[in-house]
Formats: sequence, C-alpha cells, structure tokens
Amino acid sequence: MAEKTFYQEYEVFSKRTPSSAFQHQFSLLAPNEDMALVMAQENFMRREPVADIWIVNRKHIRGMDAEEKLTLGRLDNKQYRTTKGYGYLKKKWRHYEQQMLDEKEILSWGGDDK
Repeated sequence: MAEKTFYQEYEVFSKRTPSSAFQHQFSLLAPNEDMALVMAQENFMRREPVADIWIVNRKHIRGMDAEEKLTLGRLDNKQYRTTKGYGYLKKKWRHYEQQMLDEKEILSWGGDDK
C-alpha cells in the first residue's frame, strides 16, 4: 500500500523568453501545486529572468517501461536518414570533376591544325 505524505513531488520547467523552448530546471516538494508554483517563482525571481514557468506533478508524468524502450532502437538499414550516410558524395564529386578536367586537358592538346 502506498504511503500517504503531506508533500508531493513536482517538476519545474521554465523558459527565458516567450519564443524560447521550455527546459526542465529542478524537482521540488510541496503540499499542493499552488505552493509549488510560489516556491518555483521564488527560486527563479532571485536568479534569472523568466517568461513562463510550468509546474507538473510527477505522478502525472508517464515514463516508458523497459519493454517500451526497446522500440527506440534504430534500425540498421536506415543510414540514409543520417548525414553520415552521404559522406561519400564529396569524394565522388571530386572524382567526377577530375575526369572532366582530364577530358578538357586532353582535348586542348589537339590544338588548331587547320
């Protein structure tokens, strides 16, 4: 049976400007979400400018279990989705340009014999 406590765990997220993304800052213990918001504001107002703060009760966050995490593995046959899969193109293009220069050079050797 779960032990009941007066305090609950909250996760605090904030963003510096209205256009920036939210970032996780820290966890805190508070008796309710209103008090958690006050505590988070007190913590931030003394340190840095903040455009918005989110307070999330940890019990409302669902994480993945071990079996679900297995679905996050990348498939081995999907290298074309990463930029490293195209690393050979620079070498291939250099080789192509070199062939073109060689052909131009060879054609220039013929000269104008009219």
